[in-house]
Amino acid sequence: MLKTILAATALAFSLSAPLCAFAQTSPAELRDAALKDDYAWDITEGLTTEIGPRLAGTEAEARARDWAVKKLKAMGFQNVRIETYMMPVWVRGEEKAAIVSPFPQPLILTALGNSGSTGPKGIEAEIVYFPTFADLQAAPEGSLKGKIAFVSHAMHATQDGSSYGPFGQVRRAGPAAAAKKGAVAILIRSIGTDYHRNPHAGGTSWPEGVKPIPAAALSLPDSEQLERVIKRGQPVRVRLLLTPEFVGQRESGNVIAEVPGSDPDAGIVLIGGHLDSWDLGTGAFDDAAGVAITAAAAKRVMDAGQPRRTIRVVWFGAEEVGIFGGRAYAEAHKGDKHVLAAESDFGADRIWKFDVNLPASAAPVADRLATALAPLGITRGRDIAGDGADVGPIMRTGVAAIDLAQTGTRYFDLHHTPDDTLDKIDPEQLRQNVAAWTAMLAIVANAPEDIGPVTPRPGL
Repeated sequence: MLKTILAATALAFSLSAPLCAFAQTSPAELRDAALKDDYAWDITEGLTTEIGPRLAGTEAEARARDWAVKKLKAMGFQNVRIETYMMPVWVRGEEKAAIVSPFPQPLILTALGNSGSTGPKGIEAEIVYFPTFADLQAAPEGSLKGKIAFVSHAMHATQDGSSYGPFGQVRRAGPAAAAKKGAVAILIRSIGTDYHRNPHAGGTSWPEGVKPIPAAALSLPDSEQLERVIKRGQPVRVRLLLTPEFVGQRESGNVIAEVPGSDPDAGIVLIGGHLDSWDLGTGAFDDAAGVAITAAAAKRVMDAGQPRRTIRVVWFGAEEVGIFGGRAYAEAHKGDKHVLAAESDFGADRIWKFDVNLPASAAPVADRLATALAPLGITRGRDIAGDGADVGPIMRTGVAAIDLAQTGTRYFDLHHTPDDTLDKIDPEQLRQNVAAWTAMLAIVANAPEDIGPVTPRPGL
């Protein structure tokens, strides 16, 4: 009789347990083991030390792809390969600026990605000051002819990084707006929150028919210094030298690796971050840590046993300069059965909450996530998941999403600056990220529920 009861109990458990593919290893056990993780630090340290800056489309990014293939193969991943595509490439040149009058002094700045050039002799012109991007937009047509526009603002640190979207508009669209109004160049206050004398790089875009003008970001101290000079009430002239180049079409690519699942019909869980970086620092926070966290978590799940669903790790290329890797991946793999996507691209500080965008059929998955992540200090949020520039094109097709939200209080102190270096990574917080991603993957990759299509988050 006892044998019969034990057998029935075991059968009931095997049918109800969501992680039967893992035999005796639970998400909680995997999570706790990951709190001693070394994989993520090893990847982050190796990529930033052996490759360094990885501007999209350059020789350095190509070396990073080769490095990534060797690393992912050594970690035991299968189907490791590079998928290439062509993209337009912009490279940095000389960068100098100075106030000529009324109070001569140098200014520290950096060209925005896709900036036009002043030519080797530079330019000198009067500054027209705009406190906000809205003020620049409201300027009359032609009012900036022969002038340098200067737009300031005051981005503030937030836990969720929510100020980046609205304040980042001046970098993304401000140069084109200034060019349309006749400006010969534009300076902006860096989109950042630090007070080091480090300017923040980042891309801008030019609508068809708008010729690129020189565009640069001032460090925050230099931006505020220029404001003070302007407020003295005298005309301000600046000399500017920016000599970046557009060098034509070159190759970039995505590095892909997999943990094959036991059930081909169960679909693919897509995770990753971006391999490229801006060229001022070594891209530790943005985004060596992201590719490291997700690969380390996938490695831990892989080593525990074959999951039900395939886990596909993608180290996307050319994210910083236009999400070329994410778009190329979505086009190349639009026929694949993706059931869920998630991305790590917000540094390496602690994860504090998670959000989901799951179908009703997978509601229990979110409940199990809440239980597994709570011991790490992670709570369930109320937002609709869908973060991640590179996985965005896939999620727009109706693929479910989970966001593991990192604390962003200091992210924009480092973002796109020379300070984005390995020493800014806190190993303990990095391990907490790996633990959270490991638990999430263990649950999602083995969930017995159907994870079907969803309505994408509004605005995605």
